[in-house]
Amino acid sequence: MISTYETIQLEIKDDTAYLHFNRPDSLNALNTEMISELADLLKAITMNDDIKILVVSGNGRAFSAGGDIKEMLAMEEEKGFASFMDQINEAVSILTGMPKLTIAAINGPAAGLGLSLALACDYIMSDMDSKIAMNFIGIGLVPDGGGHYLLQRRIGQNKAKKLIWEGKVMAAEEAAELGIIDEAVPQLELAVERKIAEWKKKPILAMIKTKKIYTELNRPDFNKSLELEKHGQWKMRQTKDHLEGIRAFVEKRTPQFRGE
Repeated sequence: MISTYETIQLEIKDDTAYLHFNRPDSLNALNTEMISELADLLKAITMNDDIKILVVSGNGRAFSAGGDIKEMLAMEEEKGFASFMDQINEAVSILTGMPKLTIAAINGPAAGLGLSLALACDYIMSDMDSKIAMNFIGIGLVPDGGGHYLLQRRIGQNKAKKLIWEGKVMAAEEAAELGIIDEAVPQLELAVERKIAEWKKKPILAMIKTKKIYTELNRPDFNKSLELEKHGQWKMRQTKDHLEGIRAFVEKRTPQFRGE
C-alpha cells in the first residue's frame, strides 16, 4: 500500500513502513508543512501495532538538505518561530522514542535538521556517494531537532562539539568511521532489505522493549536538550553573524563572521 501526501510518501509492506520525504525539487528541505505532516504520520505509525519496522528516506537526489531556509527567513516573530521549533521537537521526539525499530536510509545529502532526523533513528545506512553534515554553524546557528543530544549519543560530547563547531561536510565513509552513521554501502536499498531480514530473524518485541527502556532512561536529558535548542536558536537568529551567514548563503560566497 502506497499513500502520497503533500510532502511525504508512505508505503507499508507487511510489518514494515517506508516513509519518504517528498519535496525532491528542494532536496527535501523541511518546511512547516512537511514537519507537521511528518509528526502526524509518525503518530499514526506509532499507534499501528502491526508495524514493527520503519525506514525513513528521501525521494529524488537527497535524504534532506535540512530546514527550508527561505521559509525560516520569513519567520520574523518569536511566536511563529517558537511554534515551528515546537513542531520540530514533536516530530523528532516521536521518531526517537517510537516503539518500532527504525532505519534511516540516506541517499544524497543529509544536512542540518535532515541529519538530526537521521540521528533520531536506531540504525543509519548511507549510500557511498552521500554527504553528511551538521552544518548549522555555516549560517550562524546551533543544531536543532535534538542534534546536540543525538550526536553526543553516538560519538561523545567532545567529538560532537568539535564536529558542530567545524560544520564539515563529510563523505559517507568518513561519517561511518567516526561513528556518526552505522554503514556506508554501495547498494543502499539492498543493504536496507538485508538489515530488515536480519532483524526479522530475531525476537523483535524484545528488541523494541530494550529500546523503550533506553528511551525512558534518557527522556529527561533529551527533552532538556530540545528546550535549550529552541531558546538558543532564537537567540542566534538575532545575531549579526546569522544575518551574514544567510546573506553569504544566498550570494554563494564565504561568510565573514565577526562574533557579533
